[in-house]
Amino acid sequence: MKEHFEIPRGYRSWSRGLMVAGILSLIIGFFMYGTGDEVSQTRFWATLLQNAVYFLLVVNAVMFFLCATTLAMGGWQVSFRRVTEAISACVPLIGLITFVILMSIVFGNKHLIYEWLDKDAVSKSEVLKGKAGFLNPAFFTIWTILSIGLWTLLGMKMRKMSRETDANPMTVEEGKRFIYKNTVWSALFIVWFALTVASVTPWLWLMSINARWFSTMYSWYTFGSTFVPGLALITLFVIYLKNQGYLPYTNEEHLHDLGKFQFAFSIFWTYLWFSQFMLIWYANISEETIYFKSRFQGAYMGIFYLNLIINFLSPLLILMSRNSKRNFATMTLMSVALLFGHWLDFYQMVFAGPFPDHVPMNLFDFGIAAGFVGLIMWQAGRVLSSYPMIPKNHPFLKESIIHHT
Repeated sequence: MKEHFEIPRGYRSWSRGLMVAGILSLIIGFFMYGTGDEVSQTRFWATLLQNAVYFLLVVNAVMFFLCATTLAMGGWQVSFRRVTEAISACVPLIGLITFVILMSIVFGNKHLIYEWLDKDAVSKSEVLKGKAGFLNPAFFTIWTILSIGLWTLLGMKMRKMSRETDANPMTVEEGKRFIYKNTVWSALFIVWFALTVASVTPWLWLMSINARWFSTMYSWYTFGSTFVPGLALITLFVIYLKNQGYLPYTNEEHLHDLGKFQFAFSIFWTYLWFSQFMLIWYANISEETIYFKSRFQGAYMGIFYLNLIINFLSPLLILMSRNSKRNFATMTLMSVALLFGHWLDFYQMVFAGPFPDHVPMNLFDFGIAAGFVGLIMWQAGRVLSSYPMIPKNHPFLKESIIHHT
């Protein structure tokens, strides 16, 4: 049994190559857009904002999966627990990058992205004045630091506790204390996750791009659009490691359950998508429907419908059957599709604000995305190679080994 992950040469080359592509895209994009006029600079920072926030929330959603299954006393995921821990270890690094980007936008006064940064616009709008206590650089900065900081610290604590099981077998009492401690810290993470991802943070980072508009379902919608690709990311790593001869206790039963989660939360995302769109569009109130105008009928109509096809129809039709959720090739295809589909969702969420009349997508956007993918591969691979792949002394490992759906 392979207990330690040895990073293959091909994996290392791909991760480094993608990161190099991202760095080159950043440099070229900076000279093409970042040093240009105000509109060009907005295009540069919008790309960085979309990718950084998307990939940060995706890897953070992986820790949410770990904590949620821990609170549910779910032992089925223990056999690939180190995979989720390795992916979630990307949060500090991507969080730092995201923080730098957000602060550059806010204190660089990029008001074409965040209109509430423009004091003249705020003074002329009663809507923006009413939100000034919330939408201001000071609150934005403090909440961003708290969000990323506590995601990082709580995630580190969960990973540290997991590695304590590598030393020695536990007695029954030690196992009970371990499970209790994991449950407490998982609960703390879930509470903070609810206050941030499921509440305030998407309002600040994303919804305030359209500061005159609001939706009570927006944060849950954002959660759905990052939890599904988070599950897809776990699935891709599990399949890759299985093909490399690792994770001997992980089998098609575990893959089946990951497929169930992808299917279920794709439907959950669609429910929120439809509810948010239908209720607002049906109301026909100008200050509310303006958000969907450019997306449903304007320049982003193609992405709007493609988003629905990839993120709803595809998992509905493909992942509904039992056999498809147990097939490595099918699950790989669907996981890649869902990662890309929700990346597109974030693209229209960000870009339709500052650029409502056209879709400025090109290789720069894909290059930056490739850089983040390479960074996740590099960091996750580094963490996987540093610790045993199987938490062999975990109290629930046997439950995971005999898991059957």
